[in-house]
Amino acid sequence: MSKLYVGSEIGQLHRVMVHRPERSLSHLTPSNCQDLLFDDVLSVKRAGEEHDAFTKTLRDQGVEVLFLHELLAETLAIAEAKEWLLTSQVSGYRLGMAFASDVRGFLSGLPNLELASIFLGGLSYGQCPVKSNSMMQPLHQLNDFIITPLPNHLFTRDTSCWIYGGVSINPMAKVARQRETNHLRAIYRWHPTFAGADFIKFYGEEERQYDKSTIEGGDVLIIGKGSVLIGMSERTTPQGVEHLASQLFKTGQAKQVIAMQLPKHRSCMHLDTVMTHLDEDTFSVYPEVIRKDIQCWSLTGDESGAINMTKEGYFVNTIEKALGVGKLNLITTGGDSYEAEREQWNDANNVLTVKPGVVIGYERNVFTNEKYDKAGITVLSIPGDELGRGRGGARCMSCPIERDGI
Repeated sequence: MSKLYVGSEIGQLHRVMVHRPERSLSHLTPSNCQDLLFDDVLSVKRAGEEHDAFTKTLRDQGVEVLFLHELLAETLAIAEAKEWLLTSQVSGYRLGMAFASDVRGFLSGLPNLELASIFLGGLSYGQCPVKSNSMMQPLHQLNDFIITPLPNHLFTRDTSCWIYGGVSINPMAKVARQRETNHLRAIYRWHPTFAGADFIKFYGEEERQYDKSTIEGGDVLIIGKGSVLIGMSERTTPQGVEHLASQLFKTGQAKQVIAMQLPKHRSCMHLDTVMTHLDEDTFSVYPEVIRKDIQCWSLTGDESGAINMTKEGYFVNTIEKALGVGKLNLITTGGDSYEAEREQWNDANNVLTVKPGVVIGYERNVFTNEKYDKAGITVLSIPGDELGRGRGGARCMSCPIERDGI
């Protein structure tokens, strides 16, 4: 039986979870996309075709692909899971007691695949046949959402991330993404692939107020050999890093967490948009952000859960020491300063390594892809003119759940 384990960013990838964008993208409009954390509206058909090309590339590399929509529908087939999700996702605190009860009654009678589609893609007042005595319906327009769409579920990397022998089910920083976490809580708790399997839940399993201790998986790089590299970005806080690190040390799953400070702006919302691991001693970096003067800490600990924090110097030297390699090879974003900025914006640094030295990336990033090629890194290019407008590349769109170490 295969094991739920992710030992690195570059070892052979065996199993991955993705989400093909469908209903949620059809609900994106120019007036709501900013609130839903998208810069623009995407072509639903073209984005789906590009995602199909991505999953085909994964399968061609021998990777088993699991789809979030199907996992959620299969989870909803379990009565306890369905009741929990209906209660948590359609709560009386969100919709008022009377209207929430009426909406849950309607949703509970839907086929599981359709219910999963609504949880993921949203439901407007105009799409809901419920006639309620609640004050909610008269006070809303038909295009207002009862259940807000979750287009960012496309980026399965963020909502949960597997680290060695366990998973962090991440409390998300932005309100537009916080409901995503409950879908993963339910899947990891009840779906037959995960229920009863041998893995640890490091963080985020409980439904509680995590306040400022937020983590998103795009900031978490499992660089191997017991070390984890985490970016402290606009979405991942030092408080969140401490909580996750404590659990990693308490369970003996990691021996070191290297925490790097990142600027708090959208172009580098996560560490993996400016830095990814391509081969054991090779990283892709965007030098305008990944500068030599970035502040860096080394966190260590033991079974007590206590953390020792040491301020480090040059982050590259800290990574070299953790990996036990000589000099790291840093491949910078390609082209002149204008081209490099454009390609970083279009996720040239956000590639998914499927095995050492072989990565999946968008074909549009020609200058960076040429640099990868010259450095001996094979790029399996995929179209991304639509998907890339969501501000996420192949790494963002993948949640590895089984991958070899180094």
